[in-house]
Amino acid sequence: MTLTTRAPGRVPAVVLALLAAPMALGMAAPPLVLPQAAGALGLTLGVVTWVVTTFGWAIAVGTPLLAGVQNRYGERAGLLVAGGLVLGGGLVTVTAPGLGSLLVGGALQGLGSAGFTTIAMSLAGSPRALGLVTASLATVGATAPLAGELVAGLLGWRAALALPVLSLAVLPLALRRTPATSPSRPPSPGVQGYGGRFDPGGAVALTGLVTALVFVPHAWHLAGGAAVLAALLLALRLRTRPDGFVPVTVIRVPRFLAASGLAFGLGVVNFGLLYALPGPLAAGTGWSGTAVGLAMTWPLLFGGLASYGVVAWTERLPFALSAALLAGLAATATVVALLGTAPPALLVAQGLASVAAASGQGVLAGRARAAVPEKDRPAAMGLFNLAYLLGTAFGPALVAG
Repeated sequence: MTLTTRAPGRVPAVVLALLAAPMALGMAAPPLVLPQAAGALGLTLGVVTWVVTTFGWAIAVGTPLLAGVQNRYGERAGLLVAGGLVLGGGLVTVTAPGLGSLLVGGALQGLGSAGFTTIAMSLAGSPRALGLVTASLATVGATAPLAGELVAGLLGWRAALALPVLSLAVLPLALRRTPATSPSRPPSPGVQGYGGRFDPGGAVALTGLVTALVFVPHAWHLAGGAAVLAALLLALRLRTRPDGFVPVTVIRVPRFLAASGLAFGLGVVNFGLLYALPGPLAAGTGWSGTAVGLAMTWPLLFGGLASYGVVAWTERLPFALSAALLAGLAATATVVALLGTAPPALLVAQGLASVAAASGQGVLAGRARAAVPEKDRPAAMGLFNLAYLLGTAFGPALVAG
């Protein structure tokens, strides 16, 4: 595996991977930490799970919003905005006196982390570099439950919920190698890019739709209606601004829609199992939280490491075959988790789900990006990541429900 893969004149792939990877800590570190937070705040575990839902909402919303900042002002500006959000969110989280502050801190960290990940994937100049970025997310996510438990023991549970700030360690390196504007897409006054007019109506409509969708698992009868209304408003906006925040030339591409839809499903399965399995594992074995975290590290780590090879292996396979293999892995993981009761079976299910999700993010992102016009690829990456990250919000919410 070559860690120095880079696009010409761009940030080294290893730096992009380290920039994006801490987002996985925000998604996967809380499962073993939330019981401590609930006890300290005097709340039920179901209520405190809103911290995870809020982070998932923020990365889902932040993905297209920060992609819009990147499109209009360039990658450097996007990195600076994302860095400010992560830093502010981390400070709010570690000083949070109650649940409200935790939700705000998690939202800010999620918005910034989404920006880092989207920009990192946009700057990846080859399928191998993109595979390294997505593999880093999966690999760090594999160790996240155990890392969260250990950090909580050393520094407290608030520090464990602020782990996404680690991405700031490599931000100076990324800024040093990132040009102020994209050499692959120069300013053009006629499009939603650098120099183009920002589309606030499209941004608001998409944010409303994502927000309603995130609430569907919690209150489907209200959020479902709100999602339909938001979708209608977004559709109307697309008619008046086809080249706006959500480019029509992207969402009319069947392969892009298929890749994004499958990525959402893979995210739901992977993160649903991540939050569903610690309880049965502890109950069936009597293990402590640290022991459960250590046990779950191995299947998640296997998925992350295997994904790099899977992304490279499927690079030349037909899209339909790649999609069928990924969907089959996720379906098998779900069946094993539902029918299995022994700890080894549950860990195998998590491993299969991890391979499918980590590989799918790399494989499907590359196919989705290649399917759209070059001028729309930053926006396409934002929308694709939005679909995958919606799965990270849906999975834990469905388990909590």
